[in-house]
Amino acid sequence: MKTVVIENYGGSEVFAEQERDIPHISDTQVLVEMRATTVSSADQLIRTGAFRHFMPVQFPHVLGVDITGIVVATGSKVTRAQIGDRVIAVSRTGGGYAEHVAVEECDLAVITQSLSDTEAASVSASGMTAWQALFHYGKLQPGQRILIHAGAGGVGHIAIQLAKQHGAYVITTARAHNHSFVLQLGADEVIDYTTTDFAETLSPVDVVLDMVRDPVVDKVTGIGATELKNYSILKNNGTFISLVNPVIATQPLIRGIDAQFALISPNANDWEAFIQWIQTNKLDIHVDNVFPFTRQGVAEAHKYYDTRNKRGKIVIQRDAITDNLSSIVAQETGMSHL
Repeated sequence: MKTVVIENYGGSEVFAEQERDIPHISDTQVLVEMRATTVSSADQLIRTGAFRHFMPVQFPHVLGVDITGIVVATGSKVTRAQIGDRVIAVSRTGGGYAEHVAVEECDLAVITQSLSDTEAASVSASGMTAWQALFHYGKLQPGQRILIHAGAGGVGHIAIQLAKQHGAYVITTARAHNHSFVLQLGADEVIDYTTTDFAETLSPVDVVLDMVRDPVVDKVTGIGATELKNYSILKNNGTFISLVNPVIATQPLIRGIDAQFALISPNANDWEAFIQWIQTNKLDIHVDNVFPFTRQGVAEAHKYYDTRNKRGKIVIQRDAITDNLSSIVAQETGMSHL
């Protein structure tokens, strides 16, 4: 099968195509024929080496945490998915930049045809991340004030909608050209982070959701300037959730603030709740751009991500797949059901 790998840490130049065997699955896994994946913040942090100490990888490494596709084989202990099901999935160790991906059953959810492949890929890891960050780590309550950084991004634009429909007062940061976009999503206030210091203008908030890594951090504490500002605007006993800096969770308690690094951990209950929310609420899933599943396409997708000009998700999509490919894969691997 075709994969697109990174051969080292770096920019968009580190990608290469590589042929690999179709993965074998365990009793608790399913084999997913990938239809679409994305460029996520985790992919970018791993590629650049920003996560090398927290999440080291061996090269060549296949990125891709967001996956949507079709189940083509199931392990003997799998009960929530069947061959032919359309699914969204989170691959915690990557692997989505491949024609086939082995995924743990707990990391996927069966979806309907109401979402396109590009939309489905856009809400898998991003949607589950927003859900767990707000409700598990943040324990967000109706009426609370929350600051969501990077509200126009893949996680941010979903988090705004989740928080607003949950009854929170939502403040977000975004560039000027994205202000109308985040306001339409439900944000009550928006701050242009390129011209305004949010710490000097905001009244205290109950929760901060941060997904923007500081380019420079203190060599001793590992904390950046923006993260210190996040502390400064939180109420006593507030909650600071970071998606990008694990060091946050190791800091001494400041004014009772609960600082947490939100590491996504999908489970059946959260998938059920999130999918039900999608089906019963109007969710604006914004796909910024779609790139082909080739070395050049993946490289261009990451290069575009690095410009920080995106709005919503950047998707990598395979070409049309023949209807009988699922049966071909099953015959080749002997894994129609293990």
